[in-house]
Amino acid sequence: MVKILTGTVLVLITLAILGCSGTSGTESIEAVWINPQISDSEVSIPLSEVENFKMTHFRVVRSYGEINFMAYMLSEDIYVRANVCPPCGSVGFSLREDKLVCERCATTFDAITGEGISGGCINYPKENVPYNILNGYLIMSLTDLDNAYEETMTPG
Repeated sequence: MVKILTGTVLVLITLAILGCSGTSGTESIEAVWINPQISDSEVSIPLSEVENFKMTHFRVVRSYGEINFMAYMLSEDIYVRANVCPPCGSVGFSLREDKLVCERCATTFDAITGEGISGGCINYPKENVPYNILNGYLIMSLTDLDNAYEETMTPG
């Protein structure tokens, strides 16, 4: 009787561990920090790094401080957005399916539109940054980066 109970307990523990060891088939893609190239009016990041890592973060130093961004692939499309969650103070998102997930407060945002879905910080949508692709680089203007960051810092 003790052997049967011990065997049953081991099976149940194994099943519990296996059942809790994933994200229910939903894998989270963690971001990799990359270094942008910055000129007087433009910022560029290698397209290959976004394609390889799927989720990247990069930082731009301005006269008023650092501003952070994310560039990520969703299906075949690339998105560049401000990387900040103002209420909780986070600088960091992961990508889970078609959602951006704040690493601090777990608020989720639609990765395609940037709009909040659920959580405490949904009123701070992640603003999109326009870009061009040239010679294997995503090229963004500093003005567009500044504007996207400012929009993300403003509720609504």
